[in-house]
Amino acid sequence: MARQSKRGASRLESLFHALIALLLAASGAAAASDGTAPAAAELTRLLEEFLAGASRNDIAVHERFWADDLIYTRSAGVRTNKAEILAGLRAAAEGVESVPTRYSAEDVRVQQYGDTAIVAFRLVGRSGEGAGAQVEYYLNTGTFLRRAGEWRAVAWQATRVPEKAAP
Repeated sequence: MARQSKRGASRLESLFHALIALLLAASGAAAASDGTAPAAAELTRLLEEFLAGASRNDIAVHERFWADDLIYTRSAGVRTNKAEILAGLRAAAEGVESVPTRYSAEDVRVQQYGDTAIVAFRLVGRSGEGAGAQVEYYLNTGTFLRRAGEWRAVAWQATRVPEKAAP
Protein backbone atom coordinates (compact mmCIF):
# COMPACT_ATOMS: atom_id res chain seq x y z
CA MET A 1 0.00 0.00 0.00
CA ALA A 2 2.85 2.40 0.82
CA ARG A 3 4.38 1.59 -2.54
CA GLN A 4 1.10 2.41 -4.33
CA SER A 5 0.83 5.63 -2.35
CA LYS A 6 4.37 6.64 -3.42
CA ARG A 7 3.50 5.99 -7.08
CA GLY A 8 0.34 8.07 -6.73
CA ALA A 9 2.29 10.90 -5.13
CA SER A 10 4.90 10.69 -7.87
CA ARG A 11 2.22 10.92 -10.57
CA LEU A 12 0.58 13.80 -8.79
CA GLU A 13 3.96 15.56 -8.54
CA SER A 14 4.60 14.97 -12.26
CA LEU A 15 1.15 16.31 -13.11
CA PHE A 16 1.80 19.34 -10.90
CA HIS A 17 5.14 20.07 -12.65
CA ALA A 18 3.50 19.68 -16.07
CA LEU A 19 0.74 22.09 -15.05
CA ILE A 20 3.29 24.65 -13.80
CA ALA A 21 5.26 24.35 -17.05
CA LEU A 22 2.07 24.83 -19.07
CA LEU A 23 1.10 27.93 -17.06
CA LEU A 24 4.58 29.42 -17.46
CA ALA A 25 4.51 28.81 -21.21
CA ALA A 26 1.05 30.39 -21.49
CA SER A 27 2.10 33.46 -19.48
CA GLY A 28 5.20 33.83 -21.70
CA ALA A 29 3.04 33.79 -24.84
CA ALA A 30 0.72 36.38 -23.31
CA ALA A 31 3.67 38.61 -22.42
CA ALA A 32 4.98 38.37 -25.99
CA SER A 33 1.75 39.82 -27.37
CA ASP A 34 0.95 42.46 -24.73
CA GLY A 35 2.37 45.36 -26.75
CA THR A 36 5.86 45.22 -25.27
CA ALA A 37 7.54 44.11 -28.49
CA PRO A 38 11.31 44.54 -27.99
CA ALA A 39 11.80 45.24 -31.72
CA ALA A 40 8.85 47.64 -32.08
CA ALA A 41 11.03 50.72 -32.64
CA GLU A 42 13.26 48.88 -35.12
CA LEU A 43 10.29 47.53 -37.09
CA THR A 44 8.50 50.90 -37.09
CA ARG A 45 11.67 52.59 -38.39
CA LEU A 46 12.01 49.89 -41.08
CA LEU A 47 8.38 50.48 -42.10
CA GLU A 48 8.89 54.27 -42.27
CA GLU A 49 12.06 53.87 -44.37
CA PHE A 50 10.22 51.48 -46.67
CA LEU A 51 7.25 53.83 -47.13
CA ALA A 52 9.56 56.76 -47.89
CA GLY A 53 11.36 54.63 -50.49
CA ALA A 54 8.11 53.27 -51.91
CA SER A 55 6.99 56.89 -52.37
CA ARG A 56 10.00 57.29 -54.72
CA ASN A 57 9.60 53.82 -56.32
CA ASP A 58 13.04 52.96 -54.89
CA ILE A 59 13.72 49.39 -56.01
CA ALA A 60 16.55 48.94 -53.49
CA VAL A 61 14.15 49.66 -50.63
CA HIS A 62 11.79 46.97 -51.91
CA GLU A 63 14.71 44.55 -52.28
CA ARG A 64 15.62 45.08 -48.62
CA PHE A 65 12.09 45.06 -47.17
CA TRP A 66 10.54 41.98 -48.76
CA ALA A 67 11.73 38.41 -48.10
CA ASP A 68 12.48 36.31 -51.18
CA ASP A 69 9.66 33.94 -50.17
CA LEU A 70 7.08 36.72 -49.72
CA ILE A 71 3.36 36.06 -50.17
CA TYR A 72 1.52 39.37 -50.72
CA THR A 73 -2.25 39.61 -51.04
CA ARG A 74 -3.07 42.95 -52.65
CA SER A 75 -6.18 44.92 -51.85
CA ALA A 76 -7.48 44.02 -55.32
CA GLY A 77 -7.65 40.38 -54.23
CA VAL A 78 -4.62 39.29 -56.22
CA ARG A 79 -1.72 37.34 -54.75
CA THR A 80 1.79 38.29 -55.76
CA ASN A 81 5.41 37.80 -54.66
CA LYS A 82 8.68 39.70 -54.43
CA ALA A 83 9.83 38.86 -57.95
CA GLU A 84 6.59 40.18 -59.47
CA ILE A 85 6.69 43.33 -57.34
CA LEU A 86 10.25 44.08 -58.44
CA ALA A 87 9.44 43.34 -62.10
CA GLY A 88 6.52 45.77 -61.90
CA LEU A 89 8.73 48.48 -60.40
CA ARG A 90 11.37 48.01 -63.09
CA ALA A 91 8.74 48.20 -65.84
CA ALA A 92 7.25 51.34 -64.28
CA ALA A 93 10.72 52.94 -64.07
CA GLU A 94 11.01 52.63 -67.85
CA GLY A 95 7.46 53.87 -68.49
CA VAL A 96 5.66 57.18 -68.42
CA GLU A 97 5.98 59.38 -65.35
CA SER A 98 2.86 59.48 -63.20
CA VAL A 99 1.78 61.60 -60.26
CA PRO A 100 3.82 60.29 -57.32
CA THR A 101 2.02 58.89 -54.32
CA ARG A 102 3.43 59.66 -50.89
CA TYR A 103 2.89 56.89 -48.36
CA SER A 104 2.76 57.12 -44.58
CA ALA A 105 1.60 54.93 -41.71
CA GLU A 106 -0.84 55.69 -38.92
CA ASP A 107 -1.87 53.63 -35.90
CA VAL A 108 1.14 51.28 -36.12
CA ARG A 109 0.82 48.21 -33.90
CA VAL A 110 3.60 45.68 -33.37
CA GLN A 111 3.28 42.30 -31.70
CA GLN A 112 6.42 40.22 -31.38
CA TYR A 113 6.86 36.51 -30.80
CA GLY A 114 10.60 35.90 -30.65
CA ASP A 115 11.96 36.15 -34.20
CA THR A 116 8.47 36.65 -35.63
CA ALA A 117 6.54 39.92 -35.52
CA ILE A 118 3.20 41.17 -36.78
CA VAL A 119 3.04 44.81 -37.89
CA ALA A 120 -0.43 46.23 -38.50
CA PHE A 121 -1.12 49.83 -39.52
CA ARG A 122 -3.26 52.14 -41.58
CA LEU A 123 -1.50 53.09 -44.80
CA VAL A 124 -2.22 56.56 -46.14
CA GLY A 125 -1.53 57.20 -49.84
CA ARG A 126 -1.59 60.85 -50.97
CA SER A 127 -1.42 61.77 -54.65
CA GLY A 128 -1.32 65.32 -55.94
CA GLU A 129 -1.30 68.62 -54.12
CA GLY A 130 -3.79 71.11 -52.78
CA ALA A 131 -7.49 70.87 -53.60
CA GLY A 132 -6.84 68.23 -56.27
CA ALA A 133 -5.06 65.86 -53.88
CA GLN A 134 -6.44 62.35 -53.57
CA VAL A 135 -6.09 60.34 -50.38
CA GLU A 136 -6.63 56.61 -50.05
CA TYR A 137 -6.51 54.49 -46.92
CA TYR A 138 -5.59 50.84 -46.52
CA LEU A 139 -5.36 48.51 -43.56
CA ASN A 140 -2.12 46.56 -43.87
CA THR A 141 -0.83 43.63 -41.86
CA GLY A 142 2.66 42.27 -42.36
CA THR A 143 4.34 39.23 -40.86
CA PHE A 144 8.07 39.66 -40.37
CA LEU A 145 10.75 37.08 -39.63
CA ARG A 146 14.18 37.92 -38.30
CA ARG A 147 16.70 35.93 -40.33
CA ALA A 148 20.45 36.41 -40.05
CA GLY A 149 19.75 39.46 -37.86
CA GLU A 150 17.48 41.22 -40.40
CA TRP A 151 13.73 41.66 -40.29
CA ARG A 152 11.99 40.89 -43.61
CA ALA A 153 8.32 40.80 -44.53
CA VAL A 154 7.32 37.23 -45.44
CA ALA A 155 3.54 37.76 -45.65
CA TRP A 156 1.50 40.86 -46.38
CA GLN A 157 -2.21 41.64 -46.55
CA ALA A 158 -3.61 44.95 -47.77
CA THR A 159 -7.28 45.90 -47.53
CA ARG A 160 -8.57 49.12 -49.02
CA VAL A 161 -10.74 51.12 -46.63
CA PRO A 162 -13.98 52.12 -48.41
CA GLU A 163 -14.38 55.88 -48.86
CA LYS A 164 -17.43 55.95 -46.59
CA ALA A 165 -15.40 54.43 -43.73
CA ALA A 166 -12.31 56.61 -44.25
CA PRO A 167 -11.78 59.40 -41.67
